[in-house]
Amino acid sequence: MALVGALALAGCAGDWRRPALGIDAPAGWKDGGPTKAVWPAPDWWRGFGSSELTTLIVAAERENQDIGAAKARIEQADAQVRVNGAALIPLITGSGDTQLQRSAGSTRVVGGFQTALAASYELDFWGKNRATLNSARASAVSARFAEEVVALGVVTSVANTYFALLASQEQLAIARGNVASAQKVLDAIQARLDVGTANALDRAQQRSVLDQQKATIPQIEQEIRTNETALALLLGRPPVRLDVKGGRLANLRTPKVAPGVPAEVLTRRPDVRQAEADLAAADYDVTAARAAFFPTIDLTAQGGFENVALRTLFGSQSGFYSLGAGLSQPLLNTALPGQLDLTKGQHREALMTYRRAAVQSFVDVENALVAMRKTAEQERLQGAAVRSAREAYDIAQAQLREGAVDVTTVLATQQTLFSAQDNLVNVRLARFQAAVSLFEALGGGWAASGRPAGGDRLVLAPAATPADGAAR
Repeated sequence: MALVGALALAGCAGDWRRPALGIDAPAGWKDGGPTKAVWPAPDWWRGFGSSELTTLIVAAERENQDIGAAKARIEQADAQVRVNGAALIPLITGSGDTQLQRSAGSTRVVGGFQTALAASYELDFWGKNRATLNSARASAVSARFAEEVVALGVVTSVANTYFALLASQEQLAIARGNVASAQKVLDAIQARLDVGTANALDRAQQRSVLDQQKATIPQIEQEIRTNETALALLLGRPPVRLDVKGGRLANLRTPKVAPGVPAEVLTRRPDVRQAEADLAAADYDVTAARAAFFPTIDLTAQGGFENVALRTLFGSQSGFYSLGAGLSQPLLNTALPGQLDLTKGQHREALMTYRRAAVQSFVDVENALVAMRKTAEQERLQGAAVRSAREAYDIAQAQLREGAVDVTTVLATQQTLFSAQDNLVNVRLARFQAAVSLFEALGGGWAASGRPAGGDRLVLAPAATPADGAAR
């Protein structure tokens, strides 16, 4: 009867047919693109030509707390590999024991001494322990790719935030220039009013334009400070310890990068590689769950010395040993089928996650490619719009001084120029951020670095003192 129960339970393990990966990798990109791949360099951010951006990113890679936490998870995963690997090595323990005993009504004290070594080992006949170890190893690989995902996210966030800071600084300069221009127009209108060729309404309208331009400055200044504090957080520092000089987006370069065929992107994206490692770990978990249905074979051995006298404890007459072997078979364990179904469900979830990561990588590249192309086109057109608006505004100003144009025309050209200038900065920012998105979509430069996934250990920078001033 027991044999029938054992066979019935073992039969629940069934056959395990791994589903196909089912990745539909197209031959090319919908938005086209160059035929020759230009993959990101390990330090791809240097291509923007900003030494300050490079300094910020290098500091973030070294000091960011999210990256540090990801590195700590690598250490945990490595430790779990050692824990799971212990089942493949015999367990050896040593013991020593001494006893003194006196019976009631007797003055004689009887002593006893014992020292022994014991070993136990489970034969991994069905591969359960090996599968458990391999699952932990795959999880450790996944933790390394997860660290690369976090690091790539931090680097791109630093770049995007830095570019947003530069855009805000440009908009602040434009706003102050607009205030100066609006003040000149107001002075011209006041001069005409003094000689009777303008009226109070004209002056009030222009003063409204001037006040509106002044009102935009505090908000832009707030955006600058907010971007600075966001950079400080990414660098793991208090905002007071960070001083960013900034500059102009127009002074930066756009590094060249181009995707190869979509299938190559899958090997360069750390998030896809992480999902792949998680899928491998889930596969090993299914193997271990199936092996749990079969008999377990344990070997034990013990040997040592035992004697009533310590001085003769290690004599040949005091030695003893024992050897044993045992076999155990689950007969009625309803948890095992449930555990197997659980691991199979987790494997299917990991498979779907891997497929989604692959498709997401294709989507990210397509979006970044079209964004790069369209923002470059939009920046060119918007630059032309700024030049036309500037020309119209200069003509209107000259005619205003000569009294050959009314104030309404000047107001219209002012608003058109101010709006066009702001739009140009926003479009230029979008182009640089699209470039960052393309680098991120291609997996950054970790695959080109030649170093193992996971990178170097976290190095904490020493805390600054008040005398140090702001961190550079």
